[in-house]
Amino acid sequence: MNDHSQPDGSAAHEHDHGALGDAEYAEFMELAAEEGFDREDVEGAIEAAGHGPLPVLAVVGRPNVGKSTLVNRIIGRREAVVEDKPGVTRDRVTYEAEWAGRRFKVVDTGGWEQDVLGIDASVAAQAEYAIEAADAVVFVVDAKVGATDTDEAVVRLLRKAGKPVVLCANKVDGPSGEADAAYLWSLGLGEPYPVSALHGRGTGDMLDQVLEVLPDAPAQTFGTAVGGPRRVALIGRPNVGKSSLLNKVAGEERVVVNELAGTTRDPVDELIELGGRTWKFVDTAGIRKRVHLQQGADYYASLRTAAAVEKAEVAVVLIDASESISVQDQRIVTMAVEAGRALVLAFNKWDTLDEERRYYLEREIETELGQVAWAPRVNVSARTGRHVEKLVPAIETALAGWETRVPTGRLNSFLGELVAAHPHPVRGGKQPRILFGTQAGTKPPRFVLFATGFIEAGYRRFIERRLREEFGFEGTPIHISVRVRERRGKKK
Repeated sequence: MNDHSQPDGSAAHEHDHGALGDAEYAEFMELAAEEGFDREDVEGAIEAAGHGPLPVLAVVGRPNVGKSTLVNRIIGRREAVVEDKPGVTRDRVTYEAEWAGRRFKVVDTGGWEQDVLGIDASVAAQAEYAIEAADAVVFVVDAKVGATDTDEAVVRLLRKAGKPVVLCANKVDGPSGEADAAYLWSLGLGEPYPVSALHGRGTGDMLDQVLEVLPDAPAQTFGTAVGGPRRVALIGRPNVGKSSLLNKVAGEERVVVNELAGTTRDPVDELIELGGRTWKFVDTAGIRKRVHLQQGADYYASLRTAAAVEKAEVAVVLIDASESISVQDQRIVTMAVEAGRALVLAFNKWDTLDEERRYYLEREIETELGQVAWAPRVNVSARTGRHVEKLVPAIETALAGWETRVPTGRLNSFLGELVAAHPHPVRGGKQPRILFGTQAGTKPPRFVLFATGFIEAGYRRFIERRLREEFGFEGTPIHISVRVRERRGKKK
């Protein structure tokens, strides 16, 4: 799908060296040239790894208009679940996509439960959560059916949110359907783009328009965030104690703690004084659910969690220590890691555990959460407030790791020693070697390694482990990408 060339060329990045200052950059490019790497290839690798957080596009609309089919078309693979029955629930709601050389995230709202409190309420709820997370919105309407009352309700929501909108008139399979699409001018959202998500017709023009309204991924900046309180998402599965903890942290009842309330409400971001600083807690506490509507509520929980994580810098994942660590707990941790956020694990109801449960919990943490052994841990009680003050140092530690930058010279001495002491295993008679590397970005730390051949996943994990031992990086995921030197005849 990436068959467009970037309209603005690469001139905008002429002076953008990712993490490198001018002198360091010149020295680095000299090293790359000596090792036989093409300048453009090296610049491309640093630029690809060094972007800030990707902009977010939400795909919204009523059931059966083809949202998941369109998401699959945009991301170029059948990853979103597509079924004729509306309301297929999934855990994953965000995907990475690329069009015309630009990368962005897509929030798919195709998977929610249709019957939660009637169709209008559920469309409103899923659209609201997704729009909150998004920088721009694709609003999908079935051109064959035309605009319905539910579509009009979504239009009102979109107007209120003030985000840029691209109107997708789906199910236009040929020229005869174009007239149906033209009727959608009446929605007042500008030009309807006639598309067949199923066959791919018209999706290129629609995506070109999406790039017009979607902000660029911000250029990577180093050092701490400029101004404003740090943004914390308090996430976890429903009924794990998020509302209670938020109230305890705030020192007052700010969030209604009630399992049997309605579904939609305005999400609230709380400014909270804690540990002598003001923090912005991005709210995910208020998943309202009816017991018999479990499936829909789970989907809402995923959508709302994704929205909060996208807005936050650090995710505090709350886990009920009195129960076994669940698959859902693991998925929520994975969602935060994949979004590239700093991470803190908070184990709630710690005060209720006996010695035996504590022993087994430690074993579970090792086996079920071993992949995030680097995340700071806090044992709290949302009910009594015990150890809640320990959240702040843990959050600060995670943010510091998230923003850590290793100078290129120091990184390359470390890599040189590491590769000499522990070379990559020989595979098929060849032994790939890491020649040099650089840190292309922070928030989270992103490294580009330049090598003579493919570096396998096990060795990348080994490098990540050693990077953590050497430089800290507590509380943050690390991204490592490898650029392999192309063969161009023998050098020297």
